[in-house]
Amino acid sequence: MNASSVMQVRGVLLLHTVLLLSAVVVSTTPAAVAADKERPPNVIVFFSDDQGYDDVSFQGSDEIPTPHIDALAREGVICTDGYVTAHYCVPSRAGLLTGRHQARFGFEISGWNKNMGMPVEETTIADGLSANGYATIAIGKWHLGQLPQFRPLARGFTDHYGFYGGGRSYLPLSESIGVPFIPKDPQAVELYRNLDKVDDPPLVTTAFGEAAVEYIEEHKDDPFFIYLAFNAPHLPLQAPQRDLDRFPNLTGGRKTYAAMIAAMDDAIGQVTEKLKREGLEEETLIFFLTDNGGHTTAVGASNAPLRGQKSTVYEGGIRVPFVVKWTGHLPAGTTYTKPVSSLDIAATSYALANVEIDPKRPLDGVDLIPYLTGANTELPHPTLYWRIGPDYAMRDGDWKLTAQDGKAEVYHLSEDISESQNLAEQRPELLAKLQAKYDEWSAQMMDPIYSGGLGGRKAKVGDRNSESGPQSTKPKL
Repeated sequence: MNASSVMQVRGVLLLHTVLLLSAVVVSTTPAAVAADKERPPNVIVFFSDDQGYDDVSFQGSDEIPTPHIDALAREGVICTDGYVTAHYCVPSRAGLLTGRHQARFGFEISGWNKNMGMPVEETTIADGLSANGYATIAIGKWHLGQLPQFRPLARGFTDHYGFYGGGRSYLPLSESIGVPFIPKDPQAVELYRNLDKVDDPPLVTTAFGEAAVEYIEEHKDDPFFIYLAFNAPHLPLQAPQRDLDRFPNLTGGRKTYAAMIAAMDDAIGQVTEKLKREGLEEETLIFFLTDNGGHTTAVGASNAPLRGQKSTVYEGGIRVPFVVKWTGHLPAGTTYTKPVSSLDIAATSYALANVEIDPKRPLDGVDLIPYLTGANTELPHPTLYWRIGPDYAMRDGDWKLTAQDGKAEVYHLSEDISESQNLAEQRPELLAKLQAKYDEWSAQMMDPIYSGGLGGRKAKVGDRNSESGPQSTKPKL
C-alpha cells in the first residue's frame, strides 16, 4: 500500500472510531469484567449467493457434493427453517449485517444503481465487534454501496478484500470480455484490498478463501470477525475447466453452477482447516447460509422441496440452507426445526462479545445459543416478516401469509412445506387475522428511501445518504 493510501485508511479509521464512541456501549457489568479474562469467540459468516436450498449435499443433493459445508453441518446444528430477510440480495445483506429488518430503515429495494447505499445511520456487526476489540474483515461481494461512505471501511470493518458491486466474473476480467451479466462499471467489479485496487487472481472464489486464511494467521491471537460473502454461484456462469471436469454427468448451466459451488466448498474447507490447525475450533462460532433462494430459471438451481425461487416470497425465495457450528458449545450433528433468521447473527455475536444494545434502536434478532443448546425451548421467532414493494409475507407459527404480485395466500407449512394448498378461501377468518397482524407490523416500518425496483411502491427519497448531502452520526447500537 502506498503512503497516500495508508493516510486515507488511517483517516477513515479515525473518523470511524469517533463515530463509534456514540454507537457502541461496552458493558461494564461483572459478567463483562469476567469475560475480559477470557477471549470472546471469533465469528465467521460464510455467505453464499443465489444458492439453492437443495444444492448442498447435507440437504440431500446427490448431484453437487459439498463435503466441507457438510462437515460444518455434521459438526454443528442444521437449522431446517432458516430464513433471510429478503428474496433479493441487497436488502438481505443489510438485514444480516445490521441485525435489524431493513424495512425499519427504508432499505427495501430490489433495483440498484451506483449511487445507492445502506443508510449511514445504521450500525453493523463489524461496528459492534470492532468497538469491542475485534479485528474485522469483509471479504468478497459487498453490494451495499460503492460511494466512500457506504464501503466496508466506513461500516465498521478494519479490513476489506473484494469488490463493491453485486456481481463480477470469477476468472480475471481480462479473460471475461463479452461474458454476459458482468457489470460494465469498473468500480463495481474491480478488486480492492482496503483502498488499493489489486490485480485479479486466477479464480476469485479461491482467492476469497485464501484471504480468510491469511486473516486468521494474522489475527489468531486476538478475536476476529470474518464476513466471507462469496459471489458464487451468482451469475455469470463461469468456472475453470478443472472444476467443470468434476461433474461429468451434468450438462449446460447446471454443470457450471455445480462447479462454482464446488469451488466455494473448497474455499470454505481452506478456512475450516486453518482453524483446526491453529486449534481455534472451540473459539470460533461459524454460520453458513445463503443470501436468498436459488435462481432456478437462470442457473438451474434446485430449491426442492420448496416452492418458488429468488425474487419470490414463497419459501424457495426466503428459506435457505442454514448451519451454526461452535465446537464444544453447541450439540454437534443435531437438527433444529424452529424458525431462525439471519437477523440472529448480529444478536448472537453481540451477546457473546458483551456488546450492549441501545434499547431505543433494538435488534430484531435473538441470541440463538440458548435455543440451539435446548436451554430455551420457546420459539426464537413466533412471527417473521418480509416486505419488498408489492410482495410481502409473514410466518406466524406454522401459518404463512404470502402475497406474491399482490395476491394474498395462506399456507400451513408444517403440513405443506411446498405451499401447494392455498387455504385463503377456505379460511377467510384466518386470512383476515394474519393480514391484520402483518398490516400492523408494516405500518411501523419506514417507507423506502429509494424508488428503484420497488414495483410501484411509493418511496421517500431524501439526501441523508447522498455523497454531498448531510449525514448524521451513527447512533448507539
